[in-house]
Amino acid sequence: MTSQAIPLSALDLALAALLLVLNGGISLWLGLGITRSLAIAALRMTVQLLLVGLVLKALFAQQSPWLTLGVVAIMVGFAGYEIMNRQDRKLTGWWSYGIGVSTMTFAAISVTCLALTTQLKPDPWWDARYAVPILGMILGNAMTGISLGLNTLFNTVVRERWAVEAQIALGFPREVALRPFVRRALKTALMPTINSMAATGVVALPGMMTGQILAGADPVEAVKYQLLVMFLIGGATGIGATLAIYAAVWRITDPRHRLRLDRFQETDQ
Repeated sequence: MTSQAIPLSALDLALAALLLVLNGGISLWLGLGITRSLAIAALRMTVQLLLVGLVLKALFAQQSPWLTLGVVAIMVGFAGYEIMNRQDRKLTGWWSYGIGVSTMTFAAISVTCLALTTQLKPDPWWDARYAVPILGMILGNAMTGISLGLNTLFNTVVRERWAVEAQIALGFPREVALRPFVRRALKTALMPTINSMAATGVVALPGMMTGQILAGADPVEAVKYQLLVMFLIGGATGIGATLAIYAAVWRITDPRHRLRLDRFQETDQ
């Protein structure tokens, strides 16, 4: 794979950023009230990406498994925080954060290690140049799936608690009483991945594939990498969401098969 990427100057980026300034002008003209949010988001994105670029450059130069592990821990910690914050209802204590982090970490890291040791096989296998970008793509999608799944499960169980309790009163175990809610939550968790796979190649060209083509890679090889990534994302999202939803089912019920709504934390939302 050859690198033929066209270098970009600060002026090139500034010219592209003018499109966001145009959006801000449209917001002011139409009174959308999103000018400030747009400016903050653009500034935050710029700072974050520049810092990530510097961190990754230093990380790739060091070739240290401990530094790579530290970056992975930071990524997982922030992703778990995002999972917890994206739920309308949270479990009491650290349960929401704990379920989100543990299931997402298991799914994302196990699938990433599988790809690094069987398909990609860099030397060493934990090379940050491969491990961090692959993990980042898998982690982001698993985070979205888990947060959507948990949010759907919690909202539907609270809204339809009488149906759950009626099933339990009739003698059905919690696994049976909550099965329709688990199915609905899993479908919601996997829907973004399914939509993304269905549209890829016809409606949209994914960022990784486009980036490789712009960098001079053979389009067929870029497609192979994109397929690998999509398969990894689909697998990790399904594994993580399933584990998270069943862990949440276990937490919102007890060994006597009672629904424990008292384990939900009141929020301001």
